[in-house]
Amino acid sequence: MIKFVVMKQTRKKYTSAFKAEVALAAIKERESLSEISARYGVHPTMISNWKKEFIARSSEVFSTVSNKVESDFEKERTTLFAKIGQLEMERDWLKKKHKQLCL
Repeated sequence: MIKFVVMKQTRKKYTSAFKAEVALAAIKERESLSEISARYGVHPTMISNWKKEFIARSSEVFSTVSNKVESDFEKERTTLFAKIGQLEMERDWLKKKHKQLCL
């Protein structure tokens, strides 16, 4: 009786820096997809998908920085205004209590 052992294959996981490097090489078009595929060990279809995604999302590089800064600023501003309101309420309460105790 022969038993077959099925080994589970794990998918390769590539870092975003590696994907960007391969996509840039594909965008430059100095080599064909098959040459890039052989050099990096990645299937040509995957390279073309990374290239398309890189081109499609390239505008996010410049837009997310300003949006992130604005959202961080708004969060900090809201927090600071809440703190100011709390401190004003505490000050008013202390003034009231001070007047009551001094009489």
